[in-house]
Amino acid sequence: MPGNVQNAVPATVLPQSLCKSFVHERDYPLIENEYKNGESQRSVLATNSRRRWRLGKRLTPAPLQALRNFFDARNGSTEPFYFYDGYDTNPKFSYDPTGVVTVGRYTVRFNGDWQQSSGLGRSDVQIELLELA
Repeated sequence: MPGNVQNAVPATVLPQSLCKSFVHERDYPLIENEYKNGESQRSVLATNSRRRWRLGKRLTPAPLQALRNFFDARNGSTEPFYFYDGYDTNPKFSYDPTGVVTVGRYTVRFNGDWQQSSGLGRSDVQIELLELA
């Protein structure tokens, strides 16, 4: 049918590397009307939350290059991929580079531009991931 949008179909998994900071957020979309007397009226737009992850990584040159190549191969925020949230996997903090294991796996995309600062021997990278499906 014309006008229908296909679901995102990821073909790869975010390379595994340690994080120096890990933030997991959930947004519940809603419509909110605020009135002059201070009252508000709210209505839920979706029954499921939308997840977002902000990751801070301190990487040596080889893992940094691998992550940058992955980012460039996805054309920034254009193409979807799989991400494993270590807190949701079974066993905890397990990783499947093939993307076959579904427990703890999310379909995401990058949300924002590449952010990097370099120091002696290591570089700090900030990335944000946004759940698609």
